[in-house]
Amino acid sequence: MQNKRLDSLLANLEALLPALEAAYKDIHAHPELSMQETRTARIAEAHLKSLGLEVTAEVGKTGVVGLLRNGNGPTVMLRADMDALPILESTGLDYASKVVGIGPDGAEAPVAHSCGHDMHVACLMGAASLFARAREAWAGTLMVVFQPGEEIGEGAQAMIDDGLFERFPKPDVVLGQHVMSLPSGNIDWRDGVVTSAADSLQIRMFGRGAHGSMPEASIDPVVMAASTVLRLQTIVSREVAPTDSAVLTIGALQAGTKENVIPDEAVIKLNLRTFDEGVRKRALESITRIVNAEAQAAGAPRAPEITPLDQYSLVRNDPVATKRVVDAFRKAFPEGSIEQTRPTMASEDFGCFGAQWHAPSVYWFIGGADPETYAKAKQEGKLNALPTNHNPRFAPVLHPTLETGVKALVVAAHAWMAA
Repeated sequence: MQNKRLDSLLANLEALLPALEAAYKDIHAHPELSMQETRTARIAEAHLKSLGLEVTAEVGKTGVVGLLRNGNGPTVMLRADMDALPILESTGLDYASKVVGIGPDGAEAPVAHSCGHDMHVACLMGAASLFARAREAWAGTLMVVFQPGEEIGEGAQAMIDDGLFERFPKPDVVLGQHVMSLPSGNIDWRDGVVTSAADSLQIRMFGRGAHGSMPEASIDPVVMAASTVLRLQTIVSREVAPTDSAVLTIGALQAGTKENVIPDEAVIKLNLRTFDEGVRKRALESITRIVNAEAQAAGAPRAPEITPLDQYSLVRNDPVATKRVVDAFRKAFPEGSIEQTRPTMASEDFGCFGAQWHAPSVYWFIGGADPETYAKAKQEGKLNALPTNHNPRFAPVLHPTLETGVKALVVAAHAWMAA
């Protein structure tokens, strides 16, 4: 009986695909930076209202929450993030972004959906449509959440701070997904830790400027910063045990404006990712120690300024809820398409919802790479050459990524809501 009800829920999926594809391409071509997703939010809001959901907009600035009540039963939350990245797209698609936005620093920047959040939005729109069109196949309350600001780690907390927990029913489970550079049609899962904690920092190092011909009159912040970058690499190689995991990336090193002018200061921006709170704490302490020591060794006139930029907590899947989702996936998808994976050093703020609401959560990955291209790259040992999330060339193949993402959300939610 449960399979028949699930089949009834999914019966309209193929008919929905043209409209969902059009919505995806439109959102892809009109990306919006974090906490600026007004156009995308309006699209989600209008779609949910057309389906008869109770819709609340501007939750956490641009977030949208829809409720579809269908009798007694559990409440299931489905989440999709909406924001794009300050990246110049180079996919060559005929619906590629040409958008230029204004970043939080007030500067213009190209904008692109180089992480797949446009696919997340389209999939959640599709899932909401299927539940709204087949109420006889399920019971309970579906809560769909379109979240802003994932890329800067602010959106989930912004919605929580705006009363998400007080204004809407507590879910029995929180579900979410992310498209990745895996074969399209595949779903990867795991219980326990799924994504890493992440800390981003900005470090300003101060020197004394001078003419390039007179280095003796300077305290060179470029050399100071360069030495710091090299020393920071030893944290992972020499201070983290080989049995633990950490990644420390220097994403920006900025100093000076002209080749013959020694500047007054240099800026380093770095990102630390860890799976263990003890490792995280020690690594952050080491960053502070090294930065200050290098500045002192260089004779810096001022101590460096270390400023947190953003922070993500671990995403941890509930084992019991994960088993229920995976069992449902294995019954609904082809054999061999559901695979267990290892934790990823990518980070997410999805975990805020379940952790702070004290509700079990499950987060999984759907493939977005062309299966033949992926198989060829794997055979040749060139998987690292495929465009990953945050690459200017990243763009999921539309099919079967879109239908897989919609179906995965529906199957997972229905595992709780079978009438």
